[in-house]
Amino acid sequence: MCRNIRQLHNFEPPATSEEVAAAALQYVRKVSGATRPSQANAEAFARAVEEVAEVTQRLLDALVTAAPPKDREVEATKARARAAERYGRTG
Repeated sequence: MCRNIRQLHNFEPPATSEEVAAAALQYVRKVSGATRPSQANAEAFARAVEEVAEVTQRLLDALVTAAPPKDREVEATKARARAAERYGRTG
């Protein structure tokens, strides 16, 4: 139904508001069981996405770590390698 929600904390550059909103949308889709809400639920769905995004951004802003920031491209390369191994893909 939806993509995996990805880690947003401790990356350089930091997660964008678009990435936070996308994660919020995926979360609300998952817990509601709907990729597109009915007209009757559209307002509640949109409000939930907005609120989850706001809370997520506050969380990310408040988190602290001593670990060095991760590089997005390096992490993407690692994820592709894990997927290739898991699903038997090459290249």
